[in-house]
Amino acid sequence: MSSLLTSLVGPRVPAEELRTRRMRYLTPTLIFMVSRVLLLVSIFFPYWHMELEAPQYPNGLFLTAYVNHLGGDVREIDGLNHYIGMRPLGEAAAFERTASVWAIIAMFLLVEGAAFVHSRWAVLLALPAISFPLGFIGDLYYWMRTFGLNLNPDAPLSSSVKPFVPTVVGDGGIGQFKTFATLGVGYWMAVGCAALVIVGFFFHRRAYRPLFLQATAARRDRSA
Repeated sequence: MSSLLTSLVGPRVPAEELRTRRMRYLTPTLIFMVSRVLLLVSIFFPYWHMELEAPQYPNGLFLTAYVNHLGGDVREIDGLNHYIGMRPLGEAAAFERTASVWAIIAMFLLVEGAAFVHSRWAVLLALPAISFPLGFIGDLYYWMRTFGLNLNPDAPLSSSVKPFVPTVVGDGGIGQFKTFATLGVGYWMAVGCAALVIVGFFFHRRAYRPLFLQATAARRDRSA
């Protein structure tokens, strides 16, 4: 059991080794700490922006997506989308918005746990945080594609608008409506978290792999 636990959690750092090379072992912990704080704080910042230009709105309409809610001119945009047969924006990613804060808290705790696991299994704990930015983009594209390709054929302007896939990032639009979409500060904070976790594992491996190899060699010597 002790051997299994050691292989999962990894070897502990000897007190003397920790005193002489403190920064070697503190560096990955600090990087993981900064990364998970970035991810947690990203909850309060926008992940995605869209500006819509329409003839009846010369100043434009704005939509801002946070991980757990939508902000901006949601009602007005829903009104325009109604004419082309697109469903209300609030129906998109309802489960994701409900679960997102708890999911980010879980990823925060998993990255924290990775700092205390001194073996290769630490990567599995941090994998959700690393892949989260790609998951967000994939989910956003899925819902925009689903909404754009499933227009209501009974809508007032259904005959003049063919199904389409809205642009996730950059310029887009349909008919007389023009859009410009960008990724927000919150999203880039999540990207920063993922990048820092990857960097953290470089220092994590440098610090703990020699100890892991020493512990493995010692077990082999005892069993020989």
